[in-house]
Amino acid sequence: MRFPVRTGRCKPCGRRISWWVLTLLMALPRVGVAAAEGLSVGAAVVKITPALGVPLAGYYHARGADGVHDDLYSRALVLERGGVRAALVALDLISTRREWVEEARALIEVQTGIPGGHVMISATHAHTGPILPSRGRTDAGRAEPNAVAMDFLAGLPGLIAQSVLEADRRRQSGRAMAAIGREETLAFNRRFHMRDGSVGWNPGKGNPNILKPAGPIDPEVPIVLFETHQQKPLATYVNYAVHLDNVGGNQISADLPFTLTECLARVLGPDHVTLWTAGTCGDVNHIDVGWPRPQSGHANAARMGIVLAGEVLRQWPRLAPSGHGPLQIRRQDVALPLAPIDEAEVEAARFTVRATRDSEPGGFMKLVQAYKVLDVHAREGRPLEVEVQAVTLGRELAWVSLPGEVFVQLGLDLKLDSPFSQTMVVELANGSIGYIPNRRAYGQGAYEVVSARCAEGSGETLVRVAVDMLKAMHREAGGGDRDGR
Repeated sequence: MRFPVRTGRCKPCGRRISWWVLTLLMALPRVGVAAAEGLSVGAAVVKITPALGVPLAGYYHARGADGVHDDLYSRALVLERGGVRAALVALDLISTRREWVEEARALIEVQTGIPGGHVMISATHAHTGPILPSRGRTDAGRAEPNAVAMDFLAGLPGLIAQSVLEADRRRQSGRAMAAIGREETLAFNRRFHMRDGSVGWNPGKGNPNILKPAGPIDPEVPIVLFETHQQKPLATYVNYAVHLDNVGGNQISADLPFTLTECLARVLGPDHVTLWTAGTCGDVNHIDVGWPRPQSGHANAARMGIVLAGEVLRQWPRLAPSGHGPLQIRRQDVALPLAPIDEAEVEAARFTVRATRDSEPGGFMKLVQAYKVLDVHAREGRPLEVEVQAVTLGRELAWVSLPGEVFVQLGLDLKLDSPFSQTMVVELANGSIGYIPNRRAYGQGAYEVVSARCAEGSGETLVRVAVDMLKAMHREAGGGDRDGR
């Protein structure tokens, strides 16, 4: 059983070519490459792997780490032009929390002089890292944070700051080269229209009741290579919209980014730094329901990492000078309305948390609903305070942060309306409020909507705020609104 993949905007891309041809092409000078004057770039990685025994995140049952398959890192990229500096950080973690993002920003500002508001901190959404206890969230894996978890959390802002400090110290004159690849065999919308008229979530491989996907994917693979003027690669930024949930189990692992970074380091050099960030993939994962083979574990994570690394390298001959113009950073706080609940739901939620086990029939969704209701109730009507941030380089490159697990259609809409030709939408950045569905999905229900703490229309509000910022920044960089808008 196969289903057509719906996609957003795409860029034409060429045929696959062999690794030895890629190596030869990389050794040749690129004709017509002009230096982007005044840009300096630095990158660094710092290990953040917690001690064994830490409760692991990602699911609604407790599990503790009993081994390390591969280490977790804070990967930092620092850009400077015209005296303005910005830092982009990717963490091998399930999410980000606003409180320790702000703590890390404050440390970075003290240690480097980079303004805290110029730092974008995102998480890859790895499900095999530590839980991240947070105020206002009660679904952190049903595991109480033990001393190991609290020690990790206490030290995390300092490790993030250390990665930015080291990246800043390593800055050297460089340039940005950019391309947009395409990969549509790794990501699949996980919501489906079912024969009974409902929308199902992860209905299982080969389910005969599936009619068609309920949403699109985003097949774009935006790539930015930062290199010296002598063409020595320094760092690569890769963005792709897919849930990181291959591995499972009790071993600590970064999932897909582990193999992606290893592959690129073998080609680009052992000191090369790769930042992988998650695009909008709140309703997108790696499960192809039409393919009967299992898709889980380290082997599947490695397969996906190799395929993405291949696409990055396949785009190497198409990398073009980009980011000529000012480095700009803006951010805006946004108050989002809470999902509506009533007192009867609150009492039912309290009973569910006391009595329900996720192994009972329907128990999982009862817990999801209960945790959401209790979180919303605890806010006593206070809206969700979130941040949208944009970092732009010249008139072509833009990075946008969104604060949660965002449905893919929202990211596609943002990219379509952005005046920047290459816009990287980064979810789970600068804090997270959980799932952020698009308006249409609210009427369809299913897991993500049941879990969402924000009200219908919140995602569209975030997109509008981001696009307005990007248009103002594009004008400031000397460009008009794209396509005459």
